[in-house]
Amino acid sequence: MHFVGVDLAWGDRRPTGVAVLDRDGQLLHVSAVNTDEEIVGLLAPYVEAECLVAIDAPLIVTNPTGNRPAEGLLNQDFARFDAGAHPSNTAKAELREQPRGARIAARLGLDINPRSGRPRRAIEVYPHPAMVALFRLGRILKYKDKPGRDLEQLRGELLRLLGLIEGLATADPPLLVQGDRSDPNRSAWSELRTAVESSRRKSELRVVEDQVDAVMCAYIALFATRRPEQVTTYGDLETGYIITPTLPDDLLPTPRGPRTAPVVRDHGSTVREYAEQQPELRLAAAQFVRLVTSILDDAGINYLSVTGRAKSVASFAAKAARTVDGRPVFTDPLREITDQIGLRVITYVHSDVQAVADLLSDQVVVHDDRDLGRETASEGRFGYASRHLLIGLDPAHERDPADEVLRGRQAQVQIRTVLQHAWAEFEHDIRYKGSIPDEHVPEFDRRFTLAAGLLELADREFSTIRDRLREGTSDPSREAGDDDPRLSPRELAAFLAGQYADAGWSRTEHYVWISRLVLELGISSLAELGATLRSVDAATLAERMDYRYPPGAVRRLDDALLWAYGDTYVELRANADRAPALRARLAKMRGTA
Repeated sequence: MHFVGVDLAWGDRRPTGVAVLDRDGQLLHVSAVNTDEEIVGLLAPYVEAECLVAIDAPLIVTNPTGNRPAEGLLNQDFARFDAGAHPSNTAKAELREQPRGARIAARLGLDINPRSGRPRRAIEVYPHPAMVALFRLGRILKYKDKPGRDLEQLRGELLRLLGLIEGLATADPPLLVQGDRSDPNRSAWSELRTAVESSRRKSELRVVEDQVDAVMCAYIALFATRRPEQVTTYGDLETGYIITPTLPDDLLPTPRGPRTAPVVRDHGSTVREYAEQQPELRLAAAQFVRLVTSILDDAGINYLSVTGRAKSVASFAAKAARTVDGRPVFTDPLREITDQIGLRVITYVHSDVQAVADLLSDQVVVHDDRDLGRETASEGRFGYASRHLLIGLDPAHERDPADEVLRGRQAQVQIRTVLQHAWAEFEHDIRYKGSIPDEHVPEFDRRFTLAAGLLELADREFSTIRDRLREGTSDPSREAGDDDPRLSPRELAAFLAGQYADAGWSRTEHYVWISRLVLELGISSLAELGATLRSVDAATLAERMDYRYPPGAVRRLDDALLWAYGDTYVELRANADRAPALRARLAKMRGTA
């Protein structure tokens, strides 16, 4: 019998952790995958016979708003340990029809009835309350990335969790993650631990976190089978359920530390100090814009604009003076106000928001990542939607003299679509710069919510239109009467959409730029370009480049030409300004980096 754990991501752009235990609790497999097809393909051999698959994601959701009954019952026990469940309801787009977890269970032919006696089943679980019960925690481990948690704290908490899991080797039933020296899964677990210990970015911890959660899910399945009398099922098959080890009767939450009155910096001196720093902040903001723009352009990501600003002295002063119930919001505004430098990246479609976030997490240090659209949706509402990253300079860039002004600084990056941006700007302008009579506030709230819902639908339709255009694109014929020997940007874009169907569109000017490089190589027809690309080992190229973000079509072509022509491509006249970067990329392709 196999016990399988799946820490299921909301969508297939985020990694899903997968772990498998045998009947004795020995770890057989742990990894991270993305798509439904990858999950099903990986699990199929393990679930052919008797199995129990524990999925950390909703399987059954019928309520239109608020919590499911199962979440309400679980929260009565575990919320005081900070282990309460988030609300699941059909107002959320991803749960409106068949939830992803139920869809995967159906594809694997698994019964999701928690009371079923069938040999091949799937159940819904939640690792946080399970950890509280199994490890007798006074509060959950804070290894998930949330506002205010820095890299050191996240690393320390995750290492603590790894140690607790390793300690289950002597539990009943045991969990054996380390194995003997000949066991390949010993090295897999060791690699997870090494990745945590050596991590320099929160994004590196996130990939490990998904896999560790999957191991916990698999152990919950094992525990539920071996110790059913010590397991609680919250909810039912009709309205949804969550299975977790039972909360010990004598376990109490750890008291929160006493709150001491904070030492508040003098407002006047703080604002004066900020005013002195502002000229340098403006320089840093401009350099952050250049850095982010170059990162997006190099990856071939399509976007509308990248803008930035340093917070004005007046705006900083107003924010630093904010109070709640008579107490200052910021005790040290110069340190705690993180949007002193602000950037905004506007994309065309919603899927590109995630692509930009993934790219930045790979190229810079992401200190914080908040999806405000998801937070709004988790409350069953429509409204403000924007991805907010707090970024800093990657140590690899610190030696670049141009980035000297960025050293030790952070910038808040807002990533949103054109439609999300339009809603946010108009709503902000009306609410904060206009005046709404109190008696009209409910009506305006309702209308803004309605507009947000319609724009979310429009965003989805734009994404669908782009995807359909990609699928339906065919090789165009050259426009008659065109004496320009270059491939036109339009026909090149259409050709690349067919060549790299899974790649995102690039910016219009990038197609113009790459067409010049293609001509400088002596290629003047799509047939010649196609022949060149057929000589490229695309699978090996992708493996060597190890893209951690979805590269655009122009970047894919750029890499293919570099693979095919090597040093000749680097030495093209049009590549003079980026020759060092291309040589580094070529060394990576050749496996000599």
